[in-house]
Amino acid sequence: MKLTVNKSIFENVVSSMQPFLDKKDASSITSHIYLEVSNNSLIVKSTDYEIGLKVSINDISDCSNGKATVNGVNLLGIIRRLKNDNISVQTLANGQLEIKQSRSNFKLPMYNAEEFPLFPELQKLNKLEINIVNLVNSMKKITPSIDNNNPKYELNGALIDIKESKINFVSTDTRRLSVTYLNNSTNNSAQLIIPKKAVIEIGKIFLNNEIEVKYDETNLVISSDNTQFFTKLINGKFPDYQRIIPTSLKYNLHIPKDEFIESIKLVTSLFANIKISFSNDKIIFESLDEESEAKTQLDIGLSINEDFYIAVNSKYLLDFLSQVNHETFKLGFNSSNLPFYLEDDKFFTIIMPIILEK
Repeated sequence: MKLTVNKSIFENVVSSMQPFLDKKDASSITSHIYLEVSNNSLIVKSTDYEIGLKVSINDISDCSNGKATVNGVNLLGIIRRLKNDNISVQTLANGQLEIKQSRSNFKLPMYNAEEFPLFPELQKLNKLEINIVNLVNSMKKITPSIDNNNPKYELNGALIDIKESKINFVSTDTRRLSVTYLNNSTNNSAQLIIPKKAVIEIGKIFLNNEIEVKYDETNLVISSDNTQFFTKLINGKFPDYQRIIPTSLKYNLHIPKDEFIESIKLVTSLFANIKISFSNDKIIFESLDEESEAKTQLDIGLSINEDFYIAVNSKYLLDFLSQVNHETFKLGFNSSNLPFYLEDDKFFTIIMPIILEK
């Protein structure tokens, strides 16, 4: 294998491969990046078996076909130190990969490229008709509610619940449930649980590209002209989230977003937990820190005939409010110390409160 490639182009691609490497075991082939020259293009791949990325670089020259693998972290370390000029890469008969630029020369050991893990075969997968901007934005909204290291492994991912008339995107960390949805008219019913790491990487890789999304019971694959991403799906049954969604709410309040955020941040600079009290003409924000006092008030007409409060980790509120696209949002409740409901357009979050003695 032999090629010449622009340093900046090569660095960007090798850098994008880093999240997909197995960095815990440098002896594993999954700590290596796969390189293949074919039909005057360079294919670059990286995977830790659970998640993977493949990118094609068409702008190469002085090339000959072949395959190689090389430690991904070490390769990036070398490329970053080189000048912004062309780089020559070739395999050597002694099992090393040579990287050259001007008078600089580096040699790194290779593994057997034939042993590199295979990526899913697209022709065997089902197609999901969805716009990439809608997909990324929907996942972004529910990402904060995805759990970390939950023994119930399915909670460590986001559910794409494809129904007859809509596609629900769902996540929960057991303290809150977040749901957003898109209209659906063409896709068959299915449920896919995508790991949190994959959800985050999709938002980084695919922004405005024309893409194709395919899936089966095991994999989700997203492809554009020169990029292919895959993730193993979480094998499990997501909780019945629909039974948690309230069928009716006693009060639905429309609250200005910016003033609400400002008040929360003002009283939670030292302690995250907060009590928010609602009455007919004001909202009072109080820190639940027992060692200090922080309090502020927002004067607002709410048209409610009884007082109530919510006590909650302010992070849950701010996570939701950071995704609100309008000047106001809806807060729904039935009573103090019960779960409450936050909504903005097609996105809502249900939060379990901190129980306080009345």
